Amino acid sequence: MKKRHKRALAMLATKEAGGLFLDRAAARRAQAKAVKQPEPPKQCPCAKAAKTALAGVGVVAGAALGAALVHTALIPKKRSEYVPAPDGRAMDYAQKLSAMVQCDTTSHAGVAEPEKFLAFHRELERLFPLVHRDLEKTVIDGNLLFCWKGRTEGDPIVLMSHQDVVPAEGEWLHPPFSGAIADGKVWGRGAFDTKASLMAFFQGVEELLSEGYVPQCDVYLASSCTEEWAGDGAPKLVAELQRRGVRPFLVIDEGGGVITDPIGGVKGNFAMVGVFEKGKADVRFTARSSGGHASAPGKNTPIARLAAFVHEVETKPPFRKKFLPEVKSMFGRLAPYTPFHLRLVMGNLWLFGPVMKRVMPAISAQAAAMLQTTIAFTMQSGSDACNVLPQEASVSANMRFIPHQGERESLEVIRELAAKYGLEMEIMHSSDYTPPVDIKGGAFRQVERVIEDTFPGLPVCPYVMTGATDASFYQAICDNCIRFAPVVAGPEQMKGMHGLNETMGVDCLPGAVDFYKNLIRAQEER
Repeated sequence: MKKRHKRALAMLATKEAGGLFLDRAAARRAQAKAVKQPEPPKQCPCAKAAKTALAGVGVVAGAALGAALVHTALIPKKRSEYVPAPDGRAMDYAQKLSAMVQCDTTSHAGVAEPEKFLAFHRELERLFPLVHRDLEKTVIDGNLLFCWKGRTEGDPIVLMSHQDVVPAEGEWLHPPFSGAIADGKVWGRGAFDTKASLMAFFQGVEELLSEGYVPQCDVYLASSCTEEWAGDGAPKLVAELQRRGVRPFLVIDEGGGVITDPIGGVKGNFAMVGVFEKGKADVRFTARSSGGHASAPGKNTPIARLAAFVHEVETKPPFRKKFLPEVKSMFGRLAPYTPFHLRLVMGNLWLFGPVMKRVMPAISAQAAAMLQTTIAFTMQSGSDACNVLPQEASVSANMRFIPHQGERESLEVIRELAAKYGLEMEIMHSSDYTPPVDIKGGAFRQVERVIEDTFPGLPVCPYVMTGATDASFYQAICDNCIRFAPVVAGPEQMKGMHGLNETMGVDCLPGAVDFYKNLIRAQEER
């Protein structure tokens, strides 16, 4: 066969193999590849359905994210504008607060110390003479109750702030009961917690009395001397109000406040208004054994079992997380004041709620505690010697109950987990959460309006109290116990509360006085 014919046949073979290759070797490789290529397997109906479903999920997820992005873009970006302004009254108020701080009203659990509180009462009478002249005063074991009769008997209100303070230990920049006024602050134990708000509502009533003002309804000023150790002071005041048949429309106590930078990524001052308190319990977990010498330890000794129990609770918290309506409202109101990425998440909890539940502890321990019951291990005991295995060892903990998993269920959950490690559980004290205030109701709306009128540019958010206040005792007679002290709580104040160098900024005192005056006047609009 002539060479030209061979080349023609080779070209034809190459075309039939599927390509215009330059030589027969390439053609052979193409043919071999074509022969070895398996046919695609037929998909079973289940696999086909799964693939279709996943595609659908992708479409839905993409649509949901798109909707969230659009919603976020429509949320107007805002900035907290409120900063306390200089006011000529501030130094006069600071002097009064200073005098109150100079009275040592430290309280100790179960210890009656009437003289120190009677001395404090005498100072209050000197500072606020009209209050003591014109209001009906009742003293119950050092606890104070004043009644300012209004024009009508309906819908009375109670303004609260406790007299007692925690012990002042350590080295302070200014002595803890000096009441020093320096660097624009009043220094001393109780300046922030809570003699500032106590001074503010006494001063507010003093000024209204000087103007000849008569309130629309009865106004009560209440101040216990046992709040710091959850003593019987507030219950005694509540019992007196019950005896008189008083059922307040509104009780306002400490708890929330004008908080600076309330959670990570949220900058500025915000009125965080506490609408309920978590319940609380003190519990002890005990492990027992026959003891023995440490030179020959067995397995599962008491401390090892306690350690394993604590480790599991710390690394795998057994309590459910949930966004309560009040918490959803808080994040919704804070969202416009955050950068876009946080606004996307906080403004669309319907989509990002599961993610938020996981990352919340990294953002803010305080915010994370609003989602679930918490337990904190605080005390422990064991053997008295390093070479002795304890017959008994224990750890104690403080629990805080959330409404969606309250006192009974939370205690049962932790009891079952303790039993897994052979531990006994003892409840030393326990009380459930308080019913939430209706954030769409009249009392909350009224407080919100007063805040907005008193502090222009200050955003208002509902807030969950993870701590405890005297207001919880008033739940027996009032459906609207709101926790809000109208003073600025910046990082310095939060650090100094129950710690070293407690302070209160002088500039925010006039606003606190005006808040209580406006709150009293607001009853006329109801």
